[in-house]
Amino acid sequence: MSGKGTDIDTAALQERLADVERGAAQKEQQLERYAADLRETFKRERERRHELRRSYMATVRALCNAVEARDAYTGKHAERVAAYGMEIARVLDAPFADDPEVEFGFLLHDVGKVAVPDSILWKPEPLTPEERSLMERHPLVGWEILREIDFLGEAKLVVRHHHERWDGAGYPDGLAGEVIPLSARVFAVADVLDALTTVRPYRAPSTVVDARAMIEDSSGTHFDPEVVDAFLEIPATRLEEIQVEVGDA
Repeated sequence: MSGKGTDIDTAALQERLADVERGAAQKEQQLERYAADLRETFKRERERRHELRRSYMATVRALCNAVEARDAYTGKHAERVAAYGMEIARVLDAPFADDPEVEFGFLLHDVGKVAVPDSILWKPEPLTPEERSLMERHPLVGWEILREIDFLGEAKLVVRHHHERWDGAGYPDGLAGEVIPLSARVFAVADVLDALTTVRPYRAPSTVVDARAMIEDSSGTHFDPEVVDAFLEIPATRLEEIQVEVGDA
């Protein structure tokens, strides 16, 4: 009797063990299906993000091209400034160094100029006070144009504040020092670099070396000293490479 009972107990244990193993195998298969589903979902989401990013960039570049097509001298100004600005941001180790939103802001900084008459944009002589006042409204106009576009986030701060000055003498809000968004402080240096090194109706372009010296002279007044220090770490040869890479038309 005892031997027979032992055989029955052993068989029952083996059956239970087999049930456990079958259950474990089923759970493992289920987990593998879940993992495969998650991988596929992640892949689709990544593809959608990339497609959305391409769509955003196409929209931004279309707006940028619309602005630059109206201006007499900018050429690829926005693209050069974006490239300079992101280079400065990387040296500065700014939190937005690889943020596409900020790059969008660099590209779209002058979108408000769509509201400025051609007679002002194309005027080779100095602007009158009234014309200057109208021109200086373009950051606010740009802000209004982009205000409801959620994906532009930080970019809108660049558009509104790219003409503020470290000493508070800029526009449109007269912000000073660190109250000015860091992205706009970085942009200000990149913008002036490009303005100084490209042809304008009223003067010949400066060399990159001369432009760097002029920007350094304005550290602490026009520009954030920390941003200028980061800018000066970039070799002049690298800035010249960006000029060539982006081009002027």
